[in-house]
Amino acid sequence: MSTSTPTATVHALKPNTAAYFEAEAGEAGDTFRPTPAAAGYWGDGVLSGPAVAGLAAWAMERDHGAPEFMPSRFTIELLKPAGTRPTRIETRLIRDGRRMRNVECDVIQGESMVARATMMAYLRSEAPGGRLWTTDATFSPPVDAHGDDVYVGSDGVGWSPMGEHHQHTGRKRAYYRGMDPVAGQPASPFVRAVIVAEAATNLVTNLGTEGIGYINGDLTVALSRLPRSEHVGVQADSHWSADGISVGNATLFDEHGPIGTGLVTAIANPAARIDFGAAAPVSAPGSELFTRRSA
Repeated sequence: MSTSTPTATVHALKPNTAAYFEAEAGEAGDTFRPTPAAAGYWGDGVLSGPAVAGLAAWAMERDHGAPEFMPSRFTIELLKPAGTRPTRIETRLIRDGRRMRNVECDVIQGESMVARATMMAYLRSEAPGGRLWTTDATFSPPVDAHGDDVYVGSDGVGWSPMGEHHQHTGRKRAYYRGMDPVAGQPASPFVRAVIVAEAATNLVTNLGTEGIGYINGDLTVALSRLPRSEHVGVQADSHWSADGISVGNATLFDEHGPIGTGLVTAIANPAARIDFGAAAPVSAPGSELFTRRSA
């Protein structure tokens, strides 16, 4: 992919065939009921990270987004496992400045906050001029990607739907379009970038010879511009680990080039390792890609 000049004109894409949540009427904030597509990978009866992060990103952009502001940084802390039950969101505009906006979002189930997210948006403007150092970043997507499949690529193997042949020490990458956060609400480019980053950053940075043994407790997505293609690529840049804690960093791409960075911190989770080498029952779209194995 080659880099091109960014543009601020980006439109939402067509709805997916499946969404993570359906909206319900709520007395205190917005309430949403998870669909089977929101099922998580790390345990029965829990929501996936992409579902929770996508809902928070969608709510903050819906409530406090503005066309002239670029949502440049999204961070979510996954405080505790979110169950497959009604979920409430509450958003707050913390600062409404001339050049910067700050937003918070609480994701609540019952009386417990299960996740907390923040968004920073900057006023779009012109670059200051001059030349800067940059690194070479290239990404070659699979030629036959289509639909809602998660495609994974790795050094020495190439691209394929998820499988055990990617469980090695080579560099990993993923290509995915994500799902819509709420039924009837097509994912915006910002929300799509967050969903794909949550689905793939931990995957590409922590997938090794025995599957994924680290579970991320957060995600930060930093964007210089919004994606202008339906699919988003995620390519691992670094993995550092010690004492059961890992830090993974990846570059996000659209069909025109790099658009930003995904960062996760994660903790060792060997008792519920995700192993792609075993068959898993299908309980939700995409769940056949993931199975758990006890250490």
